[in-house]
Amino acid sequence: MGQFEKSHWAEPDFGRKFVESADIAIIERKRSHSVMKSFFRHHFMHKDGRIDLLDLGCGDGILTYELKQTGCPLSATLVDGSEEMLRKAEERLKAYKDIRTMRASFQEIIAGNALTQDFDFIVSSLAIHHLDLKEKRELFGWVYARLRNNGCFMNIDVVLAPNEVLEEWYMVLWQEWITEKKKEAGITGDIYGDTMKRYKDNRDNKPDRLDLQLDALKAIGFRNVDCYYKYGIFTIYGGKK
Repeated sequence: MGQFEKSHWAEPDFGRKFVESADIAIIERKRSHSVMKSFFRHHFMHKDGRIDLLDLGCGDGILTYELKQTGCPLSATLVDGSEEMLRKAEERLKAYKDIRTMRASFQEIIAGNALTQDFDFIVSSLAIHHLDLKEKRELFGWVYARLRNNGCFMNIDVVLAPNEVLEEWYMVLWQEWITEKKKEAGITGDIYGDTMKRYKDNRDNKPDRLDLQLDALKAIGFRNVDCYYKYGIFTIYGGKK
């Protein structure tokens, strides 16, 4: 049994609950999609011909769906370890052509057994933090190899705070966000109250410091490496080949 099959994400109900709670539990989720689309338009809308997209750990396909709204001719490959998530992605994207889904774990991708195509834009959201730092570096190296020249990588994810003082404040920011979103949605009671505890205690989560991940991208050879957006532990970062 592989690492993915041992994780909570192999459980269909776990993925469903995550999708249903995402807009409340994830800080600035819609904003992160806006940042991604702005980045995409800036780097690719001038490009002639089709853009080849790889959506790693695609979940229910929300990133590919959002990028489809830009109107750019886009061929997308969506990869996830969960059959349930891939079914949700296929349902969300059923109106679009040039969509392909593939079931594969990050470990299978790193091993080089899943994909050999090259891409213009590789994205991921809230998935890479399930890898330890060694695996993250290996995945970043794989991403670099699979990008065409001038291709870009973007990761929307959670990161580890650099010290306990900041982590304590970041948890307060997160709690304030959840409280605000519950109020807007008319949700009462303690629902979502254990979100942060589950994040800390979930054995599947292995976040690392942002600076270590940026350094890893630079060491591999990425250019224009930077943090594009950050709100507590939630961040967007990437680079260009």
